[in-house]
Amino acid sequence: MYRLAITRDFIARHFLIGGDWGAENLEHSHHYKVQVLLHGESLDAHGYLADIVDLEAALQETIARFRDRTLNQLAPFADRNPSLERFARVIHEDLRGCPALEGLGLEVRLWENERDWASYGPDRRLG
Repeated sequence: MYRLAITRDFIARHFLIGGDWGAENLEHSHHYKVQVLLHGESLDAHGYLADIVDLEAALQETIARFRDRTLNQLAPFADRNPSLERFARVIHEDLRGCPALEGLGLEVRLWENERDWASYGPDRRLG
């Protein structure tokens, strides 16, 4: 199994809803770090799992939708808690539509600080 990953960072704001989480209920920013991990069984004629330039362009386009924005004000989070887990899934679903990633396994790992992360992707128990 081949794997290829890139990691980028950005800042976005949010506030948590639906519970009493103290300061997290107030609007605040995070310096997010996102890692996109692709996996697949074979390489193309150039020896690539995917063209890293295409992967980077797709990720930068996705990040641009969230960079310096308040997540709660964006459609994927309308009336929903913009949790780290949900945000990882939103990024995953956005990238899944990229033609350059077609046929490849995709996992998104998202950190909201140096210690805490969530991921969304295939169930590793399945293969």
